[in-house]
Amino acid sequence: MRIGIAVKPGLVEARETLAGIEQWLASNNVEAVWELAAATLLGAGDRRVAERADLPREVDLVLVLGGDGTLLALAKAIAEADRDIPILAVNFGSLGFLTEITRPEIYSSLESVLEGRAAHDERMMLRAVATRAGLAPSTHVALNDIVFTRTALSRMIDLAVWVGDQFVASVRADGLIVASPTGSTAYNLAAGGPIVHPAMDALVLTPIAPHTLTNRPIVIPAERDVRVKSTGANAGNVYVTFDGQSGFDMREGDEIAIARAPRPLRLVRSSSRSYFEVLRQKLKWNER
Repeated sequence: MRIGIAVKPGLVEARETLAGIEQWLASNNVEAVWELAAATLLGAGDRRVAERADLPREVDLVLVLGGDGTLLALAKAIAEADRDIPILAVNFGSLGFLTEITRPEIYSSLESVLEGRAAHDERMMLRAVATRAGLAPSTHVALNDIVFTRTALSRMIDLAVWVGDQFVASVRADGLIVASPTGSTAYNLAAGGPIVHPAMDALVLTPIAPHTLTNRPIVIPAERDVRVKSTGANAGNVYVTFDGQSGFDMREGDEIAIARAPRPLRLVRSSSRSYFEVLRQKLKWNER
């Protein structure tokens, strides 16, 4: 097995851990490929190094040190490389809801992977196809969510939403979140959306500060695509983002079609905690 090691750029506190991982992999005769940011933190040495976008093409597993943002960036790289390889995510962030492996669990988790004992969660990825008149469609991927928000100086925006061929509603709000079950505990939760178990085959549509108080989040089947168009007087004042990693300004007439991606992301799961225990630990869920 060839393991890729990635880290949040500039995460100096991870340097000692990276050095320990390098020694452990060498002692276990495991070939390593170091993402550029990780190799930079380690300093001089004879290592195989790859850019983040190229790392998934060269390895069988990606070990990520950082927070959820770093994991989202690597999930995007894996999806764009069209690889079916797992991520072992180690929490170096403040919350780390997705990066649930703790630092003391690094080597036992690596051992379970090498010995074929590791448990994996399959997490739905989202694929968005953006169309604009006169241009070829562009494709974007996300693990958590695709978010439509107003630009800095714009007023409330109007979004027309379809599920499959059925018109859903004209959403007049500060924005709209289209979240996967994994993303239900991210921006969706902060905006008042429901928690959806990651094993569910569903999408969540959650308006952000809607003008109509009866406009509430809705959970829909994942096999139906969601189409969103910007309409009304502020049609040119909408910004769409993909996992908060990339985005662009929408123009009037632009359409974003969102569907379940063909391939899910595989996450190495901690053997000592269930999903509900993670909810209780990370979000203080159901505690007084």
